[in-house]
Amino acid sequence: MEEKDNKNPIQSAERIFQVVEMLADNGAMGLMEISASLGLHKSTVHRLLMSLIYMGYARQDETTQKYRLSYKIVNMAGKILEHTDILQMARPYLKQLSEISGEAVHLVRREGGHILYIDKIEARVGTIRMVSHIGMVRPMYCSGVGKAIMATLPDEEIERIWQESCIEKRTEHTITDLHRFIREMETVKEAGYALDDEENEASVRCIAACLRSYQKEVKYAFSVSGPASRMTKEYLKELSASVLRVQKELSRELGYRGNFAK
Repeated sequence: MEEKDNKNPIQSAERIFQVVEMLADNGAMGLMEISASLGLHKSTVHRLLMSLIYMGYARQDETTQKYRLSYKIVNMAGKILEHTDILQMARPYLKQLSEISGEAVHLVRREGGHILYIDKIEARVGTIRMVSHIGMVRPMYCSGVGKAIMATLPDEEIERIWQESCIEKRTEHTITDLHRFIREMETVKEAGYALDDEENEASVRCIAACLRSYQKEVKYAFSVSGPASRMTKEYLKELSASVLRVQKELSRELGYRGNFAK
């Protein structure tokens, strides 16, 4: 009876997915490599690989004898993504940030050199309402969410977006010098989040972070916005821990497996 318990299907499922994740992370690998990395006997790993091959999820190269995942995995991922609703997935996290801060929380999607607001949770504190609304389009250079996305881009693309944008001094704090903006991008990369220090709307500050996914291109970002009187620099620093945590947790849920700035 104990022997059967040790070979329960849950343990088998755990091991086979360990092999799948190992191959997904590293590409083609030999039997001994997988065995050593997972700390499993080579005969066990071999059985798991044969099962994956039988089901069409892996194949073995006849020349190198190494194993790799098949495109059946990619096909499955594509079907999952067809049914992925970013709004439904992100909303619990946005609500969580709104409850923590009491301020307005936004979710945006990149549209070329602009951002499109696709979701918003109104502030619970006070009576001041942001002018932002779902469906609003804004340039990237003067918003926290826009800067969070732009900081993930190479300098040449940042410069291209800058040159194609109508740069205007929306407030006295708006950055209108490209060299200063490039330095701002370095600050965002180092911190892992971006700030809008009354650059888009007078007396309004926000903290924002991009969302990463299985795709290389960053398309989404979120922010917490509020009156500068409440969103002090000290409070923004305190709030950054929650923002970075949500960035990491939601990005993982969206399929990102890389590292973050912090």
